[in-house]
Amino acid sequence: MYNQGAVESAANTQLGSRVFLYEVVGLRQSEETDQTNYPIRKSGSVFIRVPYNRMNQEMRRITRLGGTIVSIQPITALQQVNGKASLGNANSEESELAKSGEAANGEGNGKATPVNTNSEVKAEQQLKNKDKKGNTMTQAKAKKGDVPVNTYRPNAPFIGKVISNEALVKEDGIGIVQHIKFDLSGSDLKYIEGQSIGIIPPGVDKNGKPEKLRLYSIASTRHGDDVDDKTVSLCVRQLEYKHPETGETVYGVCSTHLCFLKPGEDVKITGPVGKEMLLPEDPDANIIMMATGTGIAPMRAYLWRQFKDAEKAANPEYEFKGFSWLIFGVPTTPNLLYKEELEEIQEKYPNNFRLTPAISREQKNPQGGRMYIQDRVAEHADELWQLIKNEKTHTYICGLRGMEEGIDAALTAAAAKEGVTWSDYQKELKKAHRWHVETY
Repeated sequence: MYNQGAVESAANTQLGSRVFLYEVVGLRQSEETDQTNYPIRKSGSVFIRVPYNRMNQEMRRITRLGGTIVSIQPITALQQVNGKASLGNANSEESELAKSGEAANGEGNGKATPVNTNSEVKAEQQLKNKDKKGNTMTQAKAKKGDVPVNTYRPNAPFIGKVISNEALVKEDGIGIVQHIKFDLSGSDLKYIEGQSIGIIPPGVDKNGKPEKLRLYSIASTRHGDDVDDKTVSLCVRQLEYKHPETGETVYGVCSTHLCFLKPGEDVKITGPVGKEMLLPEDPDANIIMMATGTGIAPMRAYLWRQFKDAEKAANPEYEFKGFSWLIFGVPTTPNLLYKEELEEIQEKYPNNFRLTPAISREQKNPQGGRMYIQDRVAEHADELWQLIKNEKTHTYICGLRGMEEGIDAALTAAAAKEGVTWSDYQKELKKAHRWHVETY
């Protein structure tokens, strides 16, 4: 739990008299709920006042709690936010998990505030520079001036319509996951692979304020599933978890809204946002993808752009000639999202695409336990390490944050065989914008 007194009291020291305001999204709710299958994250921004002499410590704490700093502003110890002090607390109100590590941003008035990209770059860079232990964290955003951002904002969303809403989990699978396609006709919304859009569910929250937006990774290419530049698709799992105090089953507000939408119904769309998960423009690049569950969304967009015939015809200037490797973690075979699409690509392009599933409840790791994605990485660590060393290789990780530690451990062992410290090497990858992480 965040200790307000410890941070505030430091402001009375000479160094601590300089205070900075952190705007943070994605803080986890509590350590107890972190142990569940469906981690909970705040949907709005949290503002935390931090004395100068505790900045490094607070950055590490926020990272440990799953948060992302989107802006840092200097203030005096007595300044207030919007007329009243607003201090972050990781155990504050419940709200829905935003898929793919993407927490929505919001203010107390119920209107979400889009992330300021420049502030986000600065904050992420500060986090990266201050980390002295080689901890995994999202890299600073690459500067790409031609990337569309925030065409539609929360106070003026585009009203799209549902074209289709199809189940992705086969019979006997776990949970509800849907592939939902929206009509963008009449909008100016353009996006590229690796970005996200915001969805604003109808109704009000428990405080009687309009629901805030949630961000979801886009599962289609820039041309859409119909390759006509008029649609955008999402891969959405209905959030379901047990309330840690009451034991009641809780369903996510926005994910439930999306999963049960019918064709023809309206949906409020904002964005696009995001520059962290963009593909390199080099058609000879190698792409390593590690995903769990709906973390497959951006990976599907990459693979469609690289291998789908209609998509390739729409992009004559981009002819992918590299190698893509997807390591995909799911609980059961019926939960292998987009299974037929992935197998078709693997069959048609065996020299350019490799699919390695990790099916936790059906396969065993070498120790006899469940086979998770980090176990697959350990199994292929030496081969992955050789590929990662190639300057044309980019690695993308999307899904549950828990896989990162195991991935790092496996690559640490592989790199050590050549006398290389993985944590140091990983930092260089981030500086080169070749290590892309979006976890929750």
